[in-house]
Amino acid sequence: MIARLFGFHGGIKPDAHKNESAGSPIRPAPIPSRLVVPLRQSTRATSECLVVPGQKVLKGERIGAPEGVLGTAVHAPTSGTVLEVVEHHMPHPSGLDTLSVVIEPDGEERWIEHGPFDWKERSRDEALAHLRDCGIVGLGGATFPSHIKLGTGTGIEVLILNGAECEPWITCDDRLMRERAADILTGAQILRELIGAPRLVVGIEDNKPEAIAAMRTAAEAMGTGIEVVPIPALYPAGGEKQLIRVLTGIEIPYGRLGGEFGVQCFNVGTAHAVYRAMSFGEPLVSRVLTLTGNVDQPGNYEVLIGTPIEDLLPLAGPRRADTDRIIMGGPMMGFALPALDVPVVKATNCLISASQKLFPTPPPEQACIRCGACARACPAELQPFELYWHSRAKNFGKAQEYNLFDCIECGCCAYVCPSHIPLVDYFRFSKSEIWSREREKNAADQARERFEFRNWRQEREKEEKAAKLAAKAAETRAKLAEQPAAGEGAAAAAPAAEEDPKKALIAAALARAKAQKAASEPKNTDGLSAETQAEIAEIDRRRQALGLAEGAEPAPDAAPAAPAAPDDKPAASTRDA
Repeated sequence: MIARLFGFHGGIKPDAHKNESAGSPIRPAPIPSRLVVPLRQSTRATSECLVVPGQKVLKGERIGAPEGVLGTAVHAPTSGTVLEVVEHHMPHPSGLDTLSVVIEPDGEERWIEHGPFDWKERSRDEALAHLRDCGIVGLGGATFPSHIKLGTGTGIEVLILNGAECEPWITCDDRLMRERAADILTGAQILRELIGAPRLVVGIEDNKPEAIAAMRTAAEAMGTGIEVVPIPALYPAGGEKQLIRVLTGIEIPYGRLGGEFGVQCFNVGTAHAVYRAMSFGEPLVSRVLTLTGNVDQPGNYEVLIGTPIEDLLPLAGPRRADTDRIIMGGPMMGFALPALDVPVVKATNCLISASQKLFPTPPPEQACIRCGACARACPAELQPFELYWHSRAKNFGKAQEYNLFDCIECGCCAYVCPSHIPLVDYFRFSKSEIWSREREKNAADQARERFEFRNWRQEREKEEKAAKLAAKAAETRAKLAEQPAAGEGAAAAAPAAEEDPKKALIAAALARAKAQKAASEPKNTDGLSAETQAEIAEIDRRRQALGLAEGAEPAPDAAPAAPAAPDDKPAASTRDA
């Protein structure tokens, strides 16, 4: 057992509002008239669509194949017919659309063929692939793929099961631990074996005594030395780095992860999903969430992924007139939904019906007075007031110097700010701008690299072409050197070939043309009369006499023959003259 607990910097104690829904057991939500299953279940990765409109699907059938390293599979939450594959609103503050599969349930809940996965007899890689294909991700809100988080199977000394559930109003993990403790710990044991951790510690806030008792009873029954540790109820004790600090005393530095220090965290909901995937072969097609806030009947429900939010709200009673928005997540880190037709996704752990009475509109933002309250409350030990000034001035480089990306957006700084400055909104704006500029810079760098590669390729092609020409010229010179000089033209071509490879190629081409001309036979000579043939023969004889055979040049010192005298006497020679 852990001898002592440690503290972390900052933190706040807002009103928990757990009692509103903690006493309500988990109930299955009815199947809606249609399901909208986004192929993007997180901001990190999407899935490739595997179905077409009109196709019949079974419960648990894969409708999306994982893409990329961080991808996981997406499955049909129930049996039915695919109506369409369209862009649909996703539950995100931006209200943007994402590709989604719309399924009309048939009400039969017919499963695909599935059965237990014997992870003890199979290799570790096969077990991780099975978790990926079952779509198992972190259900604490981050939806990080579990098969990636399990790492290499070495280097982890402590596996922490996160049952803190520190955010106000949310009680889905509390009820899950009360009702399914043995299943959760079975899944945790599987994670422990796959990650290779000698110790397994369960951290639960001390405002959940029933959950602590249930988990301890299940741990004792399993007899495997699982430690169930109550921790002080202080927001955000459920943050990964804060929980590691409380339970182990290990301080995770800025920009580092717990796995680098031998500690890894998983949510209790994730452990339960792992248990279902390994023991029954069931993919992640549903999750437990809390319906609470400005409602008559707060409670916890097991809901199919893809269920529209507007179909869930009536389960908590008629919508009250003063409800002005629906918050997904808790009041500290959640966000108001842009529309009610968005579906439940794997990250949906709570839906709060908000009103002015429960969540009044904050007063107008005032100037920062540099009181330092935000810095004292920050669990990441940042200086939010400095980050605020640099974010407001759009000095993003300076904001990064103050470790902007170590902000976990817990909202503690905004909660205690006497000037009512929405600090987290400024930080989110700065992060998005930095990411946008990084994407633009990367795109520009890639364009520059492509341009430089294109120029290099063109230069290389020019050099290769010049080298080929030079080699061809050298070959031609070698051939000309082997052949006897054909006259003044060939003799004149040799020096030219030495001077310029192109001239050598031209000279070689001329020589080949002359050779072809010399070897060619006269055409159209068939059927000639005897007189014409005699005339042609006389012409050939005269040419040979003058040294003008086809393809030959006259000798430089040869004088042309004088024409015959009219009286048939020999013409006087030049000497006689």
